[in-house]
Parts: sequence; C-alpha cells; structure tokens
Amino acid sequence: MSDDVLNIVLAVVAGGLGAAAGWFVRTLVRRRGLRRKQRFFGLPDGSDCLIVVNHDPGTRDGFVSRHDAFALMELAALIKECGAHADIVAHDTARQGFGVRTEFCVGGPVSHRRTEAHLRSLLPGVGVGTGQRPDDGSFLIGGRTYRLDEGATEYVLLARLTGPQGGRPVFLACGQRGVTHQAAVRHLTRHHSALARRHGADGTFCLLLKVTNSDAYGPDVVELVADVTTAATTPAPVTPEATPAAAPEPRT
Repeated sequence: MSDDVLNIVLAVVAGGLGAAAGWFVRTLVRRRGLRRKQRFFGLPDGSDCLIVVNHDPGTRDGFVSRHDAFALMELAALIKECGAHADIVAHDTARQGFGVRTEFCVGGPVSHRRTEAHLRSLLPGVGVGTGQRPDDGSFLIGGRTYRLDEGATEYVLLARLTGPQGGRPVFLACGQRGVTHQAAVRHLTRHHSALARRHGADGTFCLLLKVTNSDAYGPDVVELVADVTTAATTPAPVTPEATPAAAPEPRT
C-alpha cells in the first residue's frame, strides 16, 4: 500500500472516530440535560402528572379559555419531551394531595378552586383583592399591592412548591388574566434551566412576573418583578381587631 493510500485510509478512520466521538458527546450532553429537566419537573420516564385547568366563565359549556389552552399546549410539549403522561382535570374535580405526582395548576384564585387551596396551604402570605376596582384582582404580597391595569400591566405568580412531606412538586401559574397564565408557563418552559441553577433542582420558589402591554404584545413581554418566596410562604400578620371601649360604670 502506497503512502498516499495509507494517509487517505488513516484520514477516513480518524474522521470516522471524530464523528463518532462527537455524536457520543452530544448524546451524553442531551441525556444529561434531559435528566436535569426531568428532575426539576419531577417527571421521570413513564411517570404521570396532573394538569388542573379552569373553566372559561364566558362559555356555557365550561371550555378552557384561549390563553389557558395555549398554556396547556406548551405544557404538553414539555411533558412529552420528558417521557411522561398527563391527566387534565377541571379545577373543581381535582382530588389529590401533595407529592403523589407532579401537578401543573393554571388559573387565578378567584375562579380556580385548586389555586385558591394552594394559596391558603402553600402561599399563605399572598393576598388577593376581591373588592371593587382598583383593588379587584390585585395581589398583596409583603405589604405591597400589585394592581391590575388590564391590557397594560398585569401580574402573575410563577411558583414551584412542595408539600410538608416533600415528594413531587406543584407548579403554579396564578395570574390576574388568562394571558398572564400563558406568559408564566412560557417563562417556565423556556427558562427552567436557569431556574434550576438559581433555586436548585429540588428548590422551592415563588416569582412575581409582570406582563406588559398584552393588548399589543400578548404574553411575550414579561419582566421579573421580584423573588417573593419568603414573603409569599410566610403567613401575613393578622391585624388585630379594635377592642370595643368599656361602657362607663353607672354612677351611684
């Protein structure tokens, strides 16, 4: 065999080994990334999870609102990528405790019973205004009020929570309008790696996000307002009721 032929053979072999090594490294990196994603979301191969959705109050048949449906589509893609399976249930039919399987809860507390229960149990420091505007639908967290300005400035809580006994996490997208739920889910699916690095693969967090000018930009312009984990998970101080004044003693 001539030197030229030998050099060509060696070059081909080296190229093949390099391609195989590159493929192996890329596969290993993808698998490690998938394992980290599965751990963060509590979705190992073949596992089951729960998606709890709201009814659209504007429909008689209780369909899911348009933005909530878009949020479900993004969650479905994530769950499929993790090799897991999802059961979708209405907020008023969900009967499950914490930690049994991962839960994605999408909806605001005013009309979503499951979200309301999670706020009471897991985020007792979050208050929700139910009076007249401008406080209707506002969030009260850590002594600050975040009011809804429909179509201009809207807020949503994005949280990863676990029950007292640990187990699989609950992911909560609790917003002031349907478009904010889609924004929170999109933020979660796009930035889960950064969230895992910042808070830990098994960490608990509650983030307050602001959706700006949704009338023009939909759910795409999102800003992190604050990490409100400590304030949201700490029960809000109870304001003592005024003690009625004692009646004057009758004169004798």
